[in-house]
Amino acid sequence: MWFGTDPKIAAMQQIDIPALTHQVLWATFILSVAFGALAQRSHFCTMGAVADVFHMGDWTRARMWVMAIATAMMGFGLLAGFGLIDPARALYTAPRLLWLSTLVGGALFGFGMVLASGCGNKTLVRIGGGNLKSLVVFFVMAFAALAALRGITGVLRVNTLDKLAVTLPVGQDLPALLGPSFGATRQALGLVLGLAVGSLLWLWVLLKPEGRAPSAVLAGAGIGLLVAAMWWVSGHLGFIAEHPDTLEPTYLASSTRGMESFSFVNPMAAVVDWLTMYSDASKVLTMAVVMPIGVVVGSAAVALATRTFRWESFGGVEDMANHLVGALLMGTGGILALGCTVGQGLSGLSTLSVGSVLATAAIVAGAWAALHYQSWRVERMG
Repeated sequence: MWFGTDPKIAAMQQIDIPALTHQVLWATFILSVAFGALAQRSHFCTMGAVADVFHMGDWTRARMWVMAIATAMMGFGLLAGFGLIDPARALYTAPRLLWLSTLVGGALFGFGMVLASGCGNKTLVRIGGGNLKSLVVFFVMAFAALAALRGITGVLRVNTLDKLAVTLPVGQDLPALLGPSFGATRQALGLVLGLAVGSLLWLWVLLKPEGRAPSAVLAGAGIGLLVAAMWWVSGHLGFIAEHPDTLEPTYLASSTRGMESFSFVNPMAAVVDWLTMYSDASKVLTMAVVMPIGVVVGSAAVALATRTFRWESFGGVEDMANHLVGALLMGTGGILALGCTVGQGLSGLSTLSVGSVLATAAIVAGAWAALHYQSWRVERMG
């Protein structure tokens, strides 16, 4: 009989779980600070991009957003292709495609972000810049998201929209769906498609002068790289093949039990939940809690350094009402759609998920409808 220690067990015993968890959380915070700082400096905003096209025909910020998508897509493909992350463990690539919830939620979110003067990311960036309206939007949006997760609207969601779903034999990302037809593995096809689609999007961005502006290139590529870096932190640095306690694969500090990248609706709810339930030992610090805090800190740092920080409040009752309704729509819609303009529109699209394509299209359509509504209101009042 051999009385030695199994090498695998010995290796697991050497892992300092608390220390590694702290590394993941600190890395998440640093990347989130960088995200907030870059978004504040470059005025990166999906709602603003759609509004610029609608009102002025200006595609500068839209091309910046597409460049971020392309860069994140290429980064995710490279990480998955070289085996650094498992694409099957992302929320956006799950086999169950909640198509109706995604479409309805995306449209609600898109309409709401116009009323609230920005998406979840822009709300956090504006808080860092001293916008008190966005602080109100944050708390209302978080409340609505909590209700949609496990409150009254959550029960309604599960019993209605979520029932109309399609369960695929494989994941809902294109590499998983097309892999068998091409005789390729999910990782290999993900690498090829990620680089190919990302390159085509890059080419589209650079075809016009506004897409080649140094500020647009740096901001778009920078945001995309941060999304990819977050995938690495969550999916590689924080991944343990066999947790010493459960002997199961584990993603440290993850609120979804899988790997995560930037998203801001569920994380807003996580911040409020963590703050209000702090004494509950089960409410541990997660990446979802750290992300919004880091974005606000990064935005505030840039606003203070550039002397653009200024306090701003509601302009009147109608302004406040629009922001409150917009926040409710974003919180509810973001949970229904499994993400926001960053969660689905950047992180989700980087995985080549069909659900993310549906969500992003619905968000843009909802925003376009809201802009038409606002124009109609202005014409009617005039």
